[in-house]
Amino acid sequence: MAAARRDTRGIVDAADLFAHVDFRRREPAVPLRPYLEHYWLIDWDLARPYVSQVVPHPSVNIVFQQFSGQEPFAEVSGVGLGLFTQKLEGRGRVCGIQFRPGGFRPFAPDRPVAGWTGRRVRFPGVWPDADVRAVLGPDEEDARVAALDTFLLSLDPRPDPQADLATALVDRIRTDRSIRRVTDFARAEGLSVRLLQRLFAGYVGVGPKWVILRYRIHEALERAETGHAVDWAALAADLGYADQAHLIRDFTTTVGVPPAAYAAGVR
Repeated sequence: MAAARRDTRGIVDAADLFAHVDFRRREPAVPLRPYLEHYWLIDWDLARPYVSQVVPHPSVNIVFQQFSGQEPFAEVSGVGLGLFTQKLEGRGRVCGIQFRPGGFRPFAPDRPVAGWTGRRVRFPGVWPDADVRAVLGPDEEDARVAALDTFLLSLDPRPDPQADLATALVDRIRTDRSIRRVTDFARAEGLSVRLLQRLFAGYVGVGPKWVILRYRIHEALERAETGHAVDWAALAADLGYADQAHLIRDFTTTVGVPPAAYAAGVR
């Protein structure tokens, strides 16, 4: 079994989620890795309902789902603009595919990724030949991962230099805290702001400013969950905010509560 990633960025109260469900991440087949972050697998058997929440990444997901009392289904989930909330109860299973920002377009080249943003589109409207039960049915985890590989490889993704560029640019934003302004970033990359925005609309699904802000919130969320006291003014400056009030506003708008209240609740 491939080693699971350890970071929990984007998961609201990750420790609580892991206490309620069996959550794993798996690596896809080697030819798929330039396009994918990972597969994510969840199984649950709950005596009481549980509500999970995620602050979405700038990523498209394909999600195969089986909930108690329902027929299994799959859907394309475009980049989520707000807090994603899912109620889990009884027994169930999810097998998800998280694409790297920019990595989904080669699998669906006929539509700009912005056309999927904020939407959840069920199969068979997307890929009518997909075998949902082949992914969700096996009890063996390796068999589910193999079925996900088979499904994606059957879509025959073609190399796309623009997709590679979009992925590299988003990865730069994710890892370089000094990137704070779209105009400065575009200039440093030798692009006009308009060209950068068109690239992100076509291949990422959201604009570069949105990506910068979302990764700031992810880092603030992760810092709030450490259990240690946080100097919010210092963190705001470190993340490139003009002041603490702007960080509090963005965090509260995205997560639903101010960062100090969230940190206290997690502790």
